[in-house]
Amino acid sequence: MSRVVYFDYLSSTPVDPRVAEAMSQCLTLEGTFGNPASRSHRYGWEAEMAVETARQQLASLINADLREVAWTSGATESDNLALKGVFAAAREAGNATPHIVTSAIEHKAILDSCRYLETQGAAVTYLHPSEDGLVQPEVVRDAIQGNTCLVSVMHANNEIGTINDIAEIAAICRSAGVPIHVDAAQTVGKIPLDVKALDIDLLSMSAHKFYGPKGIGAFYQRRSPKVAVNAQMHGGGHERGLRAGTLATHQIVGMGCAAAIAQESLSTEVQRLTALREALWSSLSDIEGLTMNGHLTQRLPGALNISVSDVEGEALLLSLPEFAISTGSACTSASLEPSYVLRALGLPDALAHSSLRVSLGRFSDENDVRLFSERLHEVVPRLRRSAA
Repeated sequence: MSRVVYFDYLSSTPVDPRVAEAMSQCLTLEGTFGNPASRSHRYGWEAEMAVETARQQLASLINADLREVAWTSGATESDNLALKGVFAAAREAGNATPHIVTSAIEHKAILDSCRYLETQGAAVTYLHPSEDGLVQPEVVRDAIQGNTCLVSVMHANNEIGTINDIAEIAAICRSAGVPIHVDAAQTVGKIPLDVKALDIDLLSMSAHKFYGPKGIGAFYQRRSPKVAVNAQMHGGGHERGLRAGTLATHQIVGMGCAAAIAQESLSTEVQRLTALREALWSSLSDIEGLTMNGHLTQRLPGALNISVSDVEGEALLLSLPEFAISTGSACTSASLEPSYVLRALGLPDALAHSSLRVSLGRFSDENDVRLFSERLHEVVPRLRRSAA
């Protein structure tokens, strides 16, 4: 089988070999396989120590106190915990109709949770982004009401890669006395993220977005001032009562290892991927009818979302079998509808259907970029000729 170049790092990342090695030490009798909640023997003590080491590694990456980090199954669970947990706590505190502010281009984990909460009595405002794919801080400010219990805005969009000004949005929330939740699945481990500097109350993270394993994530909850969040999973009081369930030591160790690797290489990797992305965009920009979706520079280092006029997106994908790329979010790729993110930016359906999400990562190099550019220059004119 010929090599397929992986250009879908926004969907998922391969586990770093160093992470896989660390995880393998937590599976068998000879390793750290015990239940971290077992306090009566050394197998449990060793597992608990491994879990807490990983918690510190992740906390260090985002500049948090390790007591502010709780393990979950991924960013989707963390998003659900933030929205449903804050809503439930607000109800208990006497807010009859808790109001949530979010954006129309959030991940489905946020949007579907909000739709559910509307059936439970929540009021939700869905903000529309600007044409360059950013949620403007002033729009957030205008949406906050007296009964607003939470603002939830993603750090970076999972389809177009644009990065929101979370610091400014958080400042607006703080002045209004409203907590802010940030879905940071696409930014933790990819760009610098300091929860203290950004003034974030709640944060969602997922290991498989930065070279850790699938099935493990984390939830950051600021200790002071602490936002009330009601647990959504019960049974055993794990994670200081916030999230029950036996901790998956091997996955947690993997996420911690991935966090430590990311922190060590963050600055150089940001520079490398930004240079690769710029080289790719420069090499593609002479293709007639090709446009970039989202802000040109306020975006993740390795992320490009492009539309090619007069070419059908699926035909374009089928013509590029050497590359693992997508036409949108992995969570919506089975849908025949055009991307709701691109439609929210004002793209017509035809252009939204002809979009490609190209994302580079740790194992991408200049040869991959050059090959993709060469193939796109060949394929686009051919598809246009056959469609004429």
